[in-house]
Amino acid sequence: MMTYQIAIIVFVLLVIILIARGVKMVPQGYNYTVERFGKYTRTLPAGLHVIVPLIDAIGQKIIMMEQVLDVPPQEVISADNAQVTTDAVCFFQVQDPVKASYEVNHLTRAMQNLVMTNIRAVLGSMELDDMLSNRDKINSQLLHKVDEATDPWGVKVTRIELRDIAPPADLVESMARQMKAEREKRAQILEAEGAKEAAINVAQGEKQAQILKAEGELEAARRQAEARERLAEAEAKATDAVSKAIAEGDPRAINYFIAQKYVDALKDVASANNNKVIMMPLEAGNVIGALAGIKELVGEARATTNRKDKTVRE
Repeated sequence: MMTYQIAIIVFVLLVIILIARGVKMVPQGYNYTVERFGKYTRTLPAGLHVIVPLIDAIGQKIIMMEQVLDVPPQEVISADNAQVTTDAVCFFQVQDPVKASYEVNHLTRAMQNLVMTNIRAVLGSMELDDMLSNRDKINSQLLHKVDEATDPWGVKVTRIELRDIAPPADLVESMARQMKAEREKRAQILEAEGAKEAAINVAQGEKQAQILKAEGELEAARRQAEARERLAEAEAKATDAVSKAIAEGDPRAINYFIAQKYVDALKDVASANNNKVIMMPLEAGNVIGALAGIKELVGEARATTNRKDKTVRE
């Protein structure tokens, strides 16, 4: 009886063990591969599954979520023989768990070496200045190459980012001096251009001032010429009137010429430097009277001219 009970207990324990080994729970974000006698048979998605104990076994547990692969820093020599240290990170996601399990051994290590190799290949074909200024272009090239290489593994590479490209300290110092020299050069060029523009503005201002001055002088000369022309016309009319008066025998016309000569002589005497006191002769009153008579003569001549002009217009 005791032997029978022990056998039942052992049988129940075996059944429990077999059930435990046959029931598999796959977490969310994972896929398990099932192998029967070492050969792949099927893939278990997330959830509760039952397999045949002792015959089927779980082969690989594949993470289906997007993963981050940290690429170790490495030294790269550029096309212009500059040695830099690079540090990168890779983002990938398994699309086919069967390929990721059986097409490559140690997927993460293989991808890490693949990314490092492609970084050396891409950066080694570029010069240092292109490395530092074309970070997005480098990332795109790496993504294209690595994604194409990992496609047979059932892996989709979503992003590859270069976190750092660090040149040697002496090269960084040399680049800083070069940048400083370039900035000083641009500053000097800007200062020279500013001085040039200022000189041009000053020259244009002086030119405009000279033009305005010349135009003013031209206008003044034109007005002076008009004044002299009018004065000459007036003197011509006065001379004509006096000449007619002389022809008619008017003594005031003769007195006009005598008074004019007399006044010119007085002006010369007054403008002499060695004459401080001028003695006016007794005949000065007669000269003034002669000038008054000439004024009346000119007035009569103007009145006659005006009457003639009015008659011609009528």
